[in-house]
Amino acid sequence: MTPRIAEILYQMIAFLFAISVHESAHAWTASRCGDPTARMLGRVSLNPIRHIDLFGTIILPLVAAVSGIPLLGWAKPTPVDPRNFRNPVMDDILTSVAGPVSNFIVATGALLLLGGISLSSSSGHTLVAGLSRGFVGAASDSPLEFVVELLYVVMLINIVLAVFNLIPVPPLDGSHVLRHFLSEPVRLVYDRIGIFALLALVYLGGGLLWSVIRPFRDFYLFILGKF
Repeated sequence: MTPRIAEILYQMIAFLFAISVHESAHAWTASRCGDPTARMLGRVSLNPIRHIDLFGTIILPLVAAVSGIPLLGWAKPTPVDPRNFRNPVMDDILTSVAGPVSNFIVATGALLLLGGISLSSSSGHTLVAGLSRGFVGAASDSPLEFVVELLYVVMLINIVLAVFNLIPVPPLDGSHVLRHFLSEPVRLVYDRIGIFALLALVYLGGGLLWSVIRPFRDFYLFILGKF
């Protein structure tokens, strides 16, 4: 397997896992808050098949990975009926932020596993030390290389997914927090123009988007470098 094919494979595995965690967290939290819609549809599951959107989860990420552009994509949205919530405003906020929070938890778990590998052996430390400088491990015969590289990509993709979804632009999760603090007329405009603002952010504001994500990535790499 060539390094490029291995990198694409790592990215796809990490992406499918990240969106499965993200969407199942939305579904689980909604169920706990009184809305069983997603749970009844089987969305409280880490099985990626439950969350796959053909274009957003398969075609677009593969095109991005093969072409070398940043990995883009999305899962099938988790169905939520706010009318079932016991506390409509707070429960909507909790359900929305559950997805990004779950991704930060996964990213932190991957970070800690990488730290454990770094402390476990000299070869593990060498591989992880390379990651902390921002590249996927140096060539090595160690069987740890596959694990280290996969954990690294899992960490990065979950960071990106978490931060991106917290941006307060509809229909991203962060918008469900901000919209509750807007007046009704402003909220209507906010919801209607959201998709255009999102497209502009993704396709025209790459530098701005990266400037938001980079501090979080750098923080995790900084911690990784301490192991």
